[in-house]
Amino acid sequence: MNSTTQLFDELDPAPRLLMGPGPVDVYPRVLRAMSTPMLGQFDPQFTGYMNEVMALYRQVFRTENHWALLVNGTARAGIEACLASLIAPGDKVLVPIFGRFGHLLTEIAARFGAEVITLETEWGGVFEADRIADAVRTHTPSLVALVHGDTSTTMAQPLDEIGRICRAAGVLLYVDATATLGGNPLEVDAWHIDAVSAGLQKCLSGPPGSAPVTFNERVVERISSRKHIEAGIRPEGYTAGPGPRIASNYFDLPMLMDYWSPARLNHHTEATTMLYAARECARIVLAEGLEHGFARHRLASRALRAGLEAMGLELFGDAAHRMANVTGVVIPAGVAGDKARGELLEDFGIEIGTSFGPLHGKIWRLGTMGHVCRKANILRCLSALDAVLRRNGFEAPVNAGVDAAYAIYDGEG
Repeated sequence: MNSTTQLFDELDPAPRLLMGPGPVDVYPRVLRAMSTPMLGQFDPQFTGYMNEVMALYRQVFRTENHWALLVNGTARAGIEACLASLIAPGDKVLVPIFGRFGHLLTEIAARFGAEVITLETEWGGVFEADRIADAVRTHTPSLVALVHGDTSTTMAQPLDEIGRICRAAGVLLYVDATATLGGNPLEVDAWHIDAVSAGLQKCLSGPPGSAPVTFNERVVERISSRKHIEAGIRPEGYTAGPGPRIASNYFDLPMLMDYWSPARLNHHTEATTMLYAARECARIVLAEGLEHGFARHRLASRALRAGLEAMGLELFGDAAHRMANVTGVVIPAGVAGDKARGELLEDFGIEIGTSFGPLHGKIWRLGTMGHVCRKANILRCLSALDAVLRRNGFEAPVNAGVDAAYAIYDGEG
């Protein structure tokens, strides 16, 4: 046995510009916030910060919901918390699938015992509201679970009519807004969305590891009937709810509500540094102004897409429903997609994404979100991509991509 102590080197990663579908570069202010000293989870200062986080994310989600809190874990933790708490074994759940993450919602719902009904459409498109309305009438689900923006296809599903349809039918609507919150309009109350989860690592430009969620009183009514507090922390006089116990302890929203309420029931130890990060992400987004942030994301994507098309590249998907923060581009014939991506990373320090399922090896995905969503990065990416493509046998008109992006930024496009 080798008894030599392995310490490895101090962390010193090569500089990268993260322009894939996420995670992306973190705002420097968020990194500084993460170096703030630890506090005990019940220190009045810390519980004050928890209350501030709730107030901040109500504004980010554009909701009057009381419950806007963090689930410790990546964006998937927020998804699991919502679905674990909303789904009892045997519940009908309708999942419209227009990309990889609809399949994820289907799997998670099935793991919690749902009878899952799926709708599918070709990757690169979205659903007409009438199709979802017909499925709601036909199947009478208790829950519709839907992705807002699916980064695997770079498409954004319109939600305003779907929320109205679900509300009229007495069906709860859960939305996964991981990839859209902060960069695309999301009107939780106005669109009648009952529960939403997100993550920090996309348009909020924070580190993965904390999942903001919000839910309304319709959700509270459903999940409160399933409230079962674990032994050892049960208050005197506690009576369990009549419904089936939520299958997950960690992702049990009623117990998380007690933890985030003045009761401060000790469910878990809050991830202090991640709470600091989430708090600062929200402060940055709100200080810029949500509408200004949406406009910045739209402008950057317009410039990037103009540049890509000027280079002779084909954009992927339904142009009317592209996300404001991720762009799909068809890999040119004769270009080895993974090889070109590798050269972009190693030679220029720029990361872009490949894709999944039926799109694997067919498109690249370029992210323009959060701190990355800036003119200098758009121009740098287009210039580097032009060079890499030339080395791989695809030649675009000289400087066409950068010139087209400049035209958008200069107000000519």
